[in-house]
Amino acid sequence: MLHKKNIPLYVSALLSLLFSGCTDDEETIKGNWLVSTVFDGVPRASAVSFTIGDFAYMGTGYDGDVYLTDFWKYDINGGYWTQVSDFPGTARSSAVAFAIAETGYVGTGYDGTSELSDFYKYETASNTWAPISDFGGTARRAAIGFDSSTAGYVGTGFDGTNDKKDFWRYEPETDSWVELFGFGGNKRREGASFTIGDKVYFGTGASNSINQVDFWVFDTSTEIWTRLKDLDEKSSYEIVRANAAAFSIGNYGYISGGNGYVSTWEYDPSTDVWKNKTGFEGASRSDALAIYNGIRGFVLLGKSGNYYFDDMYEFKPLEKYEDED
Repeated sequence: MLHKKNIPLYVSALLSLLFSGCTDDEETIKGNWLVSTVFDGVPRASAVSFTIGDFAYMGTGYDGDVYLTDFWKYDINGGYWTQVSDFPGTARSSAVAFAIAETGYVGTGYDGTSELSDFYKYETASNTWAPISDFGGTARRAAIGFDSSTAGYVGTGFDGTNDKKDFWRYEPETDSWVELFGFGGNKRREGASFTIGDKVYFGTGASNSINQVDFWVFDTSTEIWTRLKDLDEKSSYEIVRANAAAFSIGNYGYISGGNGYVSTWEYDPSTDVWKNKTGFEGASRSDALAIYNGIRGFVLLGKSGNYYFDDMYEFKPLEKYEDED
């Protein structure tokens, strides 16, 4: 313990200067990105994924030359990829996906000519696909998809003419779509969401080339939207972006990458506060993909200019940054 009365004034002044030079950011920035399993398929961007238990399913996308239909399963605990049955619809990018129980759902997107509205379900037990009812809204790309234990949700995106802000619920028992009302946010495409418990946090994205700052939470148990602090309120504008990867680990959400950024931000829903974390340690990119099971989170794929990636990194939010891993 230091007692200032026993320290010469010039030493006390020096200590005060040193401690005052330590900013909050320097004290609180944590997190480490670990190089993970390289994806077995071709490099790509704008793919989709859904997670069931400890398995993440990923596919479609664009590799710079062609739109894709191949689909893959990643064993999060085992750390390896296995190819599964190809997606049966038109090859596409910028689609959406969600999962209900042991079934995954993939639809909408862009085939290089038109926005799409068709949808398919994937049965993990039999490794088979089947068509379901087309999406209830207009055909679109760059929307978002998420799920509860009993339903899937799709909203926002771009329909070829207009950015959208509508949301729809898919009911698997009746194979039907129902439009939901109550989202008071802005139109957008290329937004990002992450799920913590029964709540989905949604924001970022762009409309008319303007990045959006509003941030929302959707309670899947009540289907009510609540506006949270804007992303530029008492925080850095670096949070605001489009084409970001988003995931959750434990009780915290994370946004990383997008628009050429490598910065990573952690969201604490108990305080509605963001903290800067160690930036993504791979190359800067957009249209990357996040896969997560609530315990572990990964960012993979994406593009930078005309270069497409097949690498994957795991984020460890509590670990100290290491530059050689």
